[in-house]
Amino acid sequence: MAGETEDSSCVYKNPDAPVEARVQDLLSRMTLQEKIGQMTQIERSVASHDVLTDNFIGSVQSGAGSWPFEDANSSDWADMIDGFQRSALASRLGIPIIYGTDAVHGNNNVYGATIFPHNIALGATRDADLVKRIGAATALEVRASGIHWTFAPCVAVLGDPRWGRCYESYGEAAKIVCEKSSLISGLQGDPPEEHPNGYPFLAGRNNLVACAKHFVGDGGTDKGLSEGNTIASYKDLEEIHVAPYLNCISQGVCTVMASFSSWNGSRLHSDYFLLTEVLKQKLGFKGVLVSDWDGLETISEPQGSNYRDCVKLGINAGIDMVMVPFKYQQFIEDLTDLVESGEVPMGRINDAVERILRVKFVAGLFEYPLTDRSLLPTVGCKEHREVAREAVRKSLVLLKNGRSPDKPFLPLDRNAKRILVVGTHANDLGNQCGGWTKTKSGQSGKITIGTTLLDAIKAAVGDKTEVIYEKTPSKETLASCEGFSYAIVAVGEPPYAEMRGDNSELIIPLNGNNIVTSVAEKIPSLVILFTGRPMVLEMPVLEKTEALVAAWFPGTEGQGMADVFFGDYDFKGKLPVSWFKRVDQLPLKADGNLNDPLFPLGFGLNCSSD
Repeated sequence: MAGETEDSSCVYKNPDAPVEARVQDLLSRMTLQEKIGQMTQIERSVASHDVLTDNFIGSVQSGAGSWPFEDANSSDWADMIDGFQRSALASRLGIPIIYGTDAVHGNNNVYGATIFPHNIALGATRDADLVKRIGAATALEVRASGIHWTFAPCVAVLGDPRWGRCYESYGEAAKIVCEKSSLISGLQGDPPEEHPNGYPFLAGRNNLVACAKHFVGDGGTDKGLSEGNTIASYKDLEEIHVAPYLNCISQGVCTVMASFSSWNGSRLHSDYFLLTEVLKQKLGFKGVLVSDWDGLETISEPQGSNYRDCVKLGINAGIDMVMVPFKYQQFIEDLTDLVESGEVPMGRINDAVERILRVKFVAGLFEYPLTDRSLLPTVGCKEHREVAREAVRKSLVLLKNGRSPDKPFLPLDRNAKRILVVGTHANDLGNQCGGWTKTKSGQSGKITIGTTLLDAIKAAVGDKTEVIYEKTPSKETLASCEGFSYAIVAVGEPPYAEMRGDNSELIIPLNGNNIVTSVAEKIPSLVILFTGRPMVLEMPVLEKTEALVAAWFPGTEGQGMADVFFGDYDFKGKLPVSWFKRVDQLPLKADGNLNDPLFPLGFGLNCSSD
């Protein structure tokens, strides 16, 4: 009875009380140790019952490739996360953790989840409603695994395809990126018209906390270097790179992630003007500003030196939650000392914790802290795979179709007698999905459940059509070229992410150009490029191929490609980024003003007469 009386007097435990009243009530009960614990996000590999309860940890996350065990399914993830949650609930005030992951094109860490095309492909669709539906499908599959928060979408405006995160951008024009921020309403649900601008929103248990990233200018770094320096006036920064955040904030985005990059030499993680004066004050963002992975360490030179000073600068600049992710004890110790010495004001701590609690209350974590197992059947379900297949169809950009307009090569004849399928990406699901799939940099091979291009071709052609597949075309096959009606050549980039993807040359790797020309000079060929960005297309490739398609990194649903290649659907994709002729033409100019591109922003052919 005494426990019930105590609970009833706790406003924060009353689901009917206003969110802000619950926030203030809980904040008033918290010690400094509990507050700093809430500001701490740790990686699951260092999480344990004692770590969570003794340190009052506010958030746990999985780094890409950090699973309960390899090929763990969604219920295994839910078991792990619910275990962590029960530990958090056993702490003095019972504050639930919020669990985060990089679900950037589906729940891409989890075996069997639907993997959607990467953002650059979605930018090619020009279909904001489709992107919203992808968000809704992703939310269900992520929530089924017990996760509450995805570090997505990336709303970087692309300035240079040499950047290793190019495929995480929706395109080079702020307008395209703003439109595709509709993913947030798909993930979180649609806020009502009267919802206050800047205040976090989540519609219900089937929705997922989103994170607009990376604030700000990450796509505009000099020479496209990851974590580099964006050299721009504030006016240009605001008009190009800040613009998408206005759309995100108007949709009630719950969290924003700070960028590893710098603006005119100032590290974003310690830039008070941009993080506090612009994002929180001018734009009115009331949610959580989270650091990137080990983001505070990037403040110092050399990185990681004088960690205490990095903590001071980052927290005072406006970071609310720190993705530590491993050295939580040092972070907690340093921040505690900084507060006690007055170097970090108590008001800054309270502001950070208010924001964190606000998002947790809005997300319903106090009422529903554990996984809703009824969502498990949604993982990789037919309906979601159909949405992904639609996204593949709409993202394909036809760059060339026949040697002249009156002699189109596509659509292909599905009843052709004999077809040759070759290339590094024709029968490789990992290459088809790209980075941020199973691991951060991705992996080649059959890494999850899905349909490769070769699988899709075999399913689409007629019963009497013979399909010959060779990863690398043999001399014998090329010598007998007369026996083939046509060839389908699939080449492109292997999976990569972030710095490992930075590329100053942008030449098709894995001997791609030579594979294309060796086949195309002997057999009429459709060439499909699986890349996260435009690449240098050598003249023999352009001249000898009959048809050329940019397929980007389309994900698990390869049938979407066959749907279009064989004419069940026409091409709809339009380039979200200018396709340069030479890398010395880079960087891109804003909104498609690249001088003398090979293919301009918005280019995309179709097979119909119009």
